[in-house]
Amino acid sequence: MSLLKGQHSVAEKKPSPSPTTGSLGCVAEAGGNDAPSTYQIATGAPVEDHSPLGYNVGPVTIIFLNISMVIGTGVYSTPSSILSGTGSVGLSMIWWLLGGIISLSSAAVYLEFTSYFPSRSGAEVVYLEQAFPYPRFFFPTTYAMQKVIMSFRSSNCIGELLANYLFATAGRTGTEWQIKAVALAGYTVVLLAVAFHTKHSYYLSNAIGVAKLATLIFIAITGLVVVGGHSRVPEPKANFANSFEGTATPYGITIALYRIIYSYGGWNNAFNVTNEIKCWRSQNPVAQIKRNGTISIVTVTVLYILANVAYVAAVGKENLKNSGTIAATLFFNAVFGKSRAVQGLNLLIALSSFGNLLAVMLGSARMLRECGRQGVLPWTRFWVSTKPFNTPLGPYLLDWGLTTIVIFALPAGDAFNFVADLAVYPSAAFSFMAAAGLYLVRWRRRRAGLRRSAGFRTWHAVIVFNVLIHLYLLVMPWCPPSEGASADVSFWYGTYIVTGLAILAACGAYYGVWVHAIPRWRGYQLRQQLFDFGNGAQGYKVVKVPLAGVAEWDATKGPGK
Repeated sequence: MSLLKGQHSVAEKKPSPSPTTGSLGCVAEAGGNDAPSTYQIATGAPVEDHSPLGYNVGPVTIIFLNISMVIGTGVYSTPSSILSGTGSVGLSMIWWLLGGIISLSSAAVYLEFTSYFPSRSGAEVVYLEQAFPYPRFFFPTTYAMQKVIMSFRSSNCIGELLANYLFATAGRTGTEWQIKAVALAGYTVVLLAVAFHTKHSYYLSNAIGVAKLATLIFIAITGLVVVGGHSRVPEPKANFANSFEGTATPYGITIALYRIIYSYGGWNNAFNVTNEIKCWRSQNPVAQIKRNGTISIVTVTVLYILANVAYVAAVGKENLKNSGTIAATLFFNAVFGKSRAVQGLNLLIALSSFGNLLAVMLGSARMLRECGRQGVLPWTRFWVSTKPFNTPLGPYLLDWGLTTIVIFALPAGDAFNFVADLAVYPSAAFSFMAAAGLYLVRWRRRRAGLRRSAGFRTWHAVIVFNVLIHLYLLVMPWCPPSEGASADVSFWYGTYIVTGLAILAACGAYYGVWVHAIPRWRGYQLRQQLFDFGNGAQGYKVVKVPLAGVAEWDATKGPGK
């Protein structure tokens, strides 16, 4: 039974026109995506009546937004570290299946949030904003700063893999600076592809998504042919003998799980564009994401497992462990030899990496824009405005700029492993809070007399599983490698943990200085004011209200007034 099926509930008594939960007012708002009007805490960013980015997301785009972001470089670059970490072929396959289960359970949590706020794009940005309105501005501010600082996180290592596979296509190995230059060139092309037209960028993402899916299907089918003994690979089944033979350490299985989480990253991309989903056969956004999001996750899970069966059968356990980030290239060489066909297949993987960069930028820009609409980032217009091309140009440019800096700042060899791990750690902290925060949202809605979600309700066991898995991801990385074992980077194994915590601490420090220290020193308090940025774009600006006028402001101009 699908973890996304959940529990459908009977609607309770219709809420009062102006419900409150404690001291928090609620407002009923609806967007232009045919979702019903729903209540949200008034201090949250307003629902845009008409999305300035348009309504260009249908069932096919939902599927390929997820698939294009998930199938990037992970399945082609992480099998080596996952097999090394788990110690055996059998456990590595279980880990790949576990990745699909985690993705489905996390999607179930997201779906219930979406049923409460079906006309808000930005996914976790919105969920944390609504789950944790107090301390005021804390979660919107810290999450927004984390998104800004970490906006490079996937793009940098994917760009490096794109460069490596392009050089493999040419039959050569690039130098460190050549790899960096090609990675930057690839990401610049991505920026140009999305900056000028939203609808066409979705079309391009879908088209590349089809090619990516076809490539992975080809690898999966080829692997089955190899296992059946119909290829040049000698004794392929021997690689599966004693599948659970090997030793796994706590550090190894944790790093392997981090790589799994990284490889499945992007299952939630469709949630980032909820307010751009158009009605299809009377299905609202929640129903569409539930159906098509499930299809994308299940499809990827099956293909990931089959692809790893192919790698083990053709490359062999020991060779795969030592393959680094070019497992797919070794697979092609083992099956087809060093021919032009292999160069063509490497080109398809490079195209897959490019499509992943495209999907990452599309989704990440929506999250950054939603952070900006909360008013907690400087220069609100830069984040929120969609002029001149009806695209989130400001977030696109920031993503490109930070990625450029990190591409040239990190050593090419260690960049992938370090950034892949760093991409997971701070995100695990916020995902942990979001899963736990779902209970807070339920409690506040009951307190306000609002009905339970009639669109989707997640099982308690699924929420608890999400809380525990993300708690594991936060605690277990502190377990060091066993004596004699090496870390997956050339420097201290815990560097990414400390870096992740430093980023979270920096976000908290920014909040403390901006929201409390400076206002107390200068004699004012921060309040939200609604602004219209044209083309349907709306958001809050945080303004400075002198202490003498705070009471009047809250009574007459506060959110929901």
